[in-house]
Formats: sequence, structure tokens, C-alpha cells
Amino acid sequence: MKLATKFFLAATVFALCGMVWGIVMSASHDYLLAPAHGHLNLLGFVAMGIWGAYYALTPTAAASNLGRSHFALSVLSVVVVVPGIVQVLLGQGELLAQIGSIALVANMLLFGVIVLRFGAGAQAPNDLLTAQPAE
Repeated sequence: MKLATKFFLAATVFALCGMVWGIVMSASHDYLLAPAHGHLNLLGFVAMGIWGAYYALTPTAAASNLGRSHFALSVLSVVVVVPGIVQVLLGQGELLAQIGSIALVANMLLFGVIVLRFGAGAQAPNDLLTAQPAE
């Protein structure tokens, strides 16, 4: 399965979870966990969708081990940080949220390295981290 498809499927699953969670919050009029719900929607749907689009447009990055690692870290980050935020909101500690937050920062740094390495688009230079001769 293409890496972009994996990102889009993960985005769909996270979005559906966020939608159901939002309906439950609305029906119960209990919005205590709204910050965690917002993070699920933003990181799980929006960010995953943007990353999926990047990999669809940049096949060299999608074919790399860095790209595959980025997908794994992206899913792990969302799966850890959202329950961590829930724990914080329920007064059950901050450790999981802290671990998830560190994973998210590492995830974004990895994406930055991938963009520098592979550029964007099908015809992007192979490595933007290496000095390129002037034209």
C-alpha cells in the first residue's frame, strides 16, 4: 500500500473517531475533554491529511525509510498524546501527555528533515541538505 494511502486511511479513522466523540460530547453536554478532541481532529485528521498529500506529490520521499518511519511515528504520536491529554484533564497525571508531546516534536522535526532531503513534488531534487552547484 502506498504511503500516502496509509496516511489518508489513518486520517479517516482518526476523523471518524473525532466525529463520534464530538457527537457523544454534544449529546451529553459534557465538554470537559474538548481539548483532547480538538487535538485528535487537528493532529489525527488535518496533519495526517497534509502529510498524505505531501507523500502523494513526492514519491521519492514516500519510497524512503524516512517516510515510513514518519508514518509510524505520526500514528504513535496521536495514539499517545490524545489519551495523555485526557488523563491531564481528568487529573490523572501528565506523563503520557509529556511523552506524546515529545513524540510530536520529534515527528515534526523528522518531517522537516524529509522535506529538506527530498523537497516537494515529483521532480524535486534528491537531497536539499547537500550543497547544490549554482546554475
